[in-house]
Amino acid sequence: MVACREIRAEDVDGVVDLLARGFGRGRDYWARALQRMTSHRVPPGFPRYGHVLADGASVVGVVLLIFTDVPRNGVSDIRCNISSWYVDPAFRSFAAILAKRAIRIPNVTYFNVSPAPHTWPILERQGFEPFAAGRIIALPALSRSRTDARVEVVAPGISPGLDLDQSEIDLMVDHLGYGCLSLICEDGGRRFPFVFGLDRRNAWLPVAHLVYCRSINDLIRLAKPIGRCLLGRGYPLMKFHADGPTPGIPSRYFGGKPKFRKGGESIWPGDVAYSEQVMFGY
Repeated sequence: MVACREIRAEDVDGVVDLLARGFGRGRDYWARALQRMTSHRVPPGFPRYGHVLADGASVVGVVLLIFTDVPRNGVSDIRCNISSWYVDPAFRSFAAILAKRAIRIPNVTYFNVSPAPHTWPILERQGFEPFAAGRIIALPALSRSRTDARVEVVAPGISPGLDLDQSEIDLMVDHLGYGCLSLICEDGGRRFPFVFGLDRRNAWLPVAHLVYCRSINDLIRLAKPIGRCLLGRGYPLMKFHADGPTPGIPSRYFGGKPKFRKGGESIWPGDVAYSEQVMFGY
């Protein structure tokens, strides 16, 4: 009989094999993804990896769930990135069970940053709504913003303060461990955090993908010094999720790739921290 249950440690090899078949990426990619999920700080009582459909000892379906507690103003905020939903063709009739199990925990903000087009109607029926309709590709170093902000890479030992709380420091340090670039912009005596995922799949046009900032307005205001910092590290282009064109920064908007969320508004275009794209790698 086919059972839907949490992923166990002994399922990992079968999950890696299934994902490699389903998504066209090699086993090494998925083995690294599961290893990072093993090391990730999961809130107590929540699944570490997600759920599987198991036909006896065989894994025939999987959905990975990345649960994270990202406090906001000292209040716990549980988010979950739904990732890598795949079911073997012979067991597709059970896919709805897996999808329903994935989002059954209340008081969690669920989000999906890489939904396949054929899953968009399914997500909407489950109560998801788009939080970004597309993406912006920008050349921040060419911005006309005027500021003498100082930009530094986050270093170990950074101290919290009224302008930067410990949860933001933890977020930036965690993402350094995923290969991201975490920056602090100091402007007007205040510190502003930014995190970028570094995508070098296209060697000719590497892109820095915005993972976290407090406000898109902060990004636009500080675009020039941030852009110069990124350019100095070989990343002339910046990408971030958006609902439409963003005035104030040299850029172009591309629609047609919506991102979805369900339950709360803590996921928005400027904050997709602890998502598969950064944790698993590009």
